[in-house]
Amino acid sequence: AMRSRAEVDATLQTAKLNPAELLPAVHCLSFGPQAGTGECYLLQLEPGLCAELEAGRSLVIRGEKDEQAVLCSRDKTYDMKIADTSNMLLFIPGCKTPEQLNADQASCDIIHSQIAGFSNNYWELRRCRPKLKKLRKLLMEDPYEGPDSQKDKTLTFSKYTTEDLFTLIQASEEEILHQLQVINACKIEGHWRILEFDYEMKLLNHVTQLIDSESWSLSKVPLRTCLEELGSLEPTEMIEHILLSYGKRYIDDGEVYFEMHEDKICRAIAQMLLQNAVKFNLSEFQEVWQQSVPEGMTARLDQLKGLALVDKTSRPETILLLKVEDLPEDNQERFNSLFSIREKWTEVDITPYIQDLCAEKQTVGALLTKYARSSMQNGVKVYNSRRPIS
Repeated sequence: AMRSRAEVDATLQTAKLNPAELLPAVHCLSFGPQAGTGECYLLQLEPGLCAELEAGRSLVIRGEKDEQAVLCSRDKTYDMKIADTSNMLLFIPGCKTPEQLNADQASCDIIHSQIAGFSNNYWELRRCRPKLKKLRKLLMEDPYEGPDSQKDKTLTFSKYTTEDLFTLIQASEEEILHQLQVINACKIEGHWRILEFDYEMKLLNHVTQLIDSESWSLSKVPLRTCLEELGSLEPTEMIEHILLSYGKRYIDDGEVYFEMHEDKICRAIAQMLLQNAVKFNLSEFQEVWQQSVPEGMTARLDQLKGLALVDKTSRPETILLLKVEDLPEDNQERFNSLFSIREKWTEVDITPYIQDLCAEKQTVGALLTKYARSSMQNGVKVYNSRRPIS
């Protein structure tokens, strides 16, 4: 039953409360018929996410059945965790706060409000790294081997459109599109593909040989001539894709040119040489590598961060292929796999293999403190596992 003013005053008196110290308006609460159905969930948003919703943009929850759900805005990804509260949270539509009641002195003094729902927990969001490893994994199911590939002519391979990737990958749209560029994916007939490495090297070789035979400057490679000269060998969109992957596009005097990235090209050639050997004598490798890169380019070991690992303790020194993208995405699993490859690491050696794990404003040093134990070895600080590695 609805309470009258007299009943409210009697209750205040019993509770020994002085009505003069309270606002005149009284909220009388009752549970509405739908209140117990538990259909309401609370989501705690930071101001930036709130602004996204207020601007009419959507937030999307992504994840397949076996994955931990994440929430994505247009350009960021958040982990979702349930936080319990000790106080029951009540949802009251049209509820007026003391500030609103103070501003509106004329409001009637008894307000009957129905509780539409309640909750004793809410979803807490924490900014996290986008989970992008799966993107490469999906596209590597069927790398593109070129227009003559027999495999592509059969209709059985996995094809992913941009929309498919937005559904399957736990990251925001901008993070996914950026990562597609990072891994040099290209769109072929509406589907995203990664070029099979040997095919990519074949294309790169065509381009570098043309640059060499035409004696062009590596900083000014003309797109039009490349397409005219190489168009008979490979599809023109593939030639342009390789120029985009290994160079920076610019326009000069109405013509499109590319400035080739020396480091990227040297790195790709090193990968080609290293992937056929388990370990390589370092000095021999450096010699072969320098002979293999295009004229005018200098092969340097710092181009191989996150791609190859030099072992300075072996005699002679060796180098082996170790790609950061082949390592696990989870922090603890990443460290476990690194410590199973090598027991003790210097910070310089391990940094390229854990740099991508750093959250916002987190340093490599902070990660090492958490997941590794340090000691001194011959005057050099080294890191090993905090737990035994099986």
